[in-house]
Amino acid sequence: MATNPVMKKMLIFTIMMVILPIFSYFFSKSLIFEGLLGFTHTSSYFYAAIVAIAIVHVILGMFIYVAFTEDTKPVPQFKTD
Repeated sequence: MATNPVMKKMLIFTIMMVILPIFSYFFSKSLIFEGLLGFTHTSSYFYAAIVAIAIVHVILGMFIYVAFTEDTKPVPQFKTD
C-alpha cells in the first residue's frame, strides 16, 4: 500500500495540533510560570493558556505555509485532434 504524502503531512499536523498545545500548557504552567517565575497558582493558568494558544497559531501558520509551498504535479493535457 503506497502512502500518500499529502495524507502523511495532514497526519503529522493533526498529531501536532493535539499533543503540542497540551504539552506546552502543562510544561509552561508548572515549570516556567510557577517554578521559574514564581507566579501564583491562579495566574499561571492564564499565562499558560496564552502559551498554548500561541502554539496552536504557530502550528496553523506552519500548515498554511506548507500547503502553499507544496509542489503540485501538473495535470497532463490530453492531445485533442
